[in-house]
Amino acid sequence: MRPIANTRSAAGIPTGRLAVWWVVASEIVIFGGLLASYVMHRLAHPAWAEQAMHTNVWAGGFNTLVLLTSSLSAVLAHKAAEEGDGPKAARLLGYTMLGGAMFVVVKAFEWTAEIQAGYTITSSTFWSFYYSAAGLHGLHVIGGVVIMGFVAAAARRNEELHRVELIGIYWHFVDIVWIFLFPLLYIAK
Repeated sequence: MRPIANTRSAAGIPTGRLAVWWVVASEIVIFGGLLASYVMHRLAHPAWAEQAMHTNVWAGGFNTLVLLTSSLSAVLAHKAAEEGDGPKAARLLGYTMLGGAMFVVVKAFEWTAEIQAGYTITSSTFWSFYYSAAGLHGLHVIGGVVIMGFVAAAARRNEELHRVELIGIYWHFVDIVWIFLFPLLYIAK
């Protein structure tokens, strides 16, 4: 049985790719508004620099390396899928998922230490933005890992290999968001 509407004739873009780009566009609006609000508040509150000094730059930097590395394995998975090698694509997606899981584990340790030190979501406006932005990003990482698990399972059977590209687009978006969050939350003191 042929899938219904697998391409849009007016645009000539596969439906799945078009859908993922629409999701990414809507997420850009969400994160863009959050980050713009953060920057405006940050510029108006110089005291935030002192509060930002309590974030763990090493944990944030390590997580940046983890996400960038996981993006590399997502790119290699897409290449394997294009070559028709579903099992290899699934294995590489597994590495990407491992990177996402590692990101969440590091974030959990980092947040535990910060909360134990008294920096909670109610401590100040800075910490409210910090936990909201990083938490929303973390939920996107978890969602991406879960969806990637379904895509990898199908790819392992050499089915629906085009979805490897789609989850890769989403994963790269999640990485790009972190590339904005890391300097704003951790480095800009």
